[in-house]
Amino acid sequence: MSKKDNINDITSEQADEQLISQEEQLQEELKLEKDKFLRLFAEFENYKRRTSKERIELFKTASQDVMVALLPVLDDFDRAYIEISKSEEKELLKGVELISSKLKNVLKGQGLEEVALAQGDIFDADKHEAITQIPAPTDDLKGKIIDVIEKGYKLGDKIIRFPKVVIGQ
Repeated sequence: MSKKDNINDITSEQADEQLISQEEQLQEELKLEKDKFLRLFAEFENYKRRTSKERIELFKTASQDVMVALLPVLDDFDRAYIEISKSEEKELLKGVELISSKLKNVLKGQGLEEVALAQGDIFDADKHEAITQIPAPTDDLKGKIIDVIEKGYKLGDKIIRFPKVVIGQ
């Protein structure tokens, strides 16, 4: 083997090593780019999921302001019904009743529900607003609801107006 062949072998080995190291370097760069792509893709999926969830929440509560503004109107219809029912004018009572039920049905269709509550229910500070306390007429009404002053309403699962109640002490 001549010196020239020896040099060719050495340069050939060096070229192979450089090729292998270049290939390894390219493999490493490819691995890093794949990792970066996967992270970016996951971040984008999380962004889509989060914005979709926010949009759904916005649609659910977008009508909340309108519903809260209409609650006094519902209260007025209830008061009017009670007062007109005391009079002899049955046709007027029927008209108020029809308009009231139509309004309640439209609002119910939009997700508004009345908070179910009755005299004698246990008072829950998370669901009710106590206006005042009065001495309980009987011992079994202590800590329970004596009277409902103002109805409560919820929109979906969220209470938008807590029922105002009187509790016994």
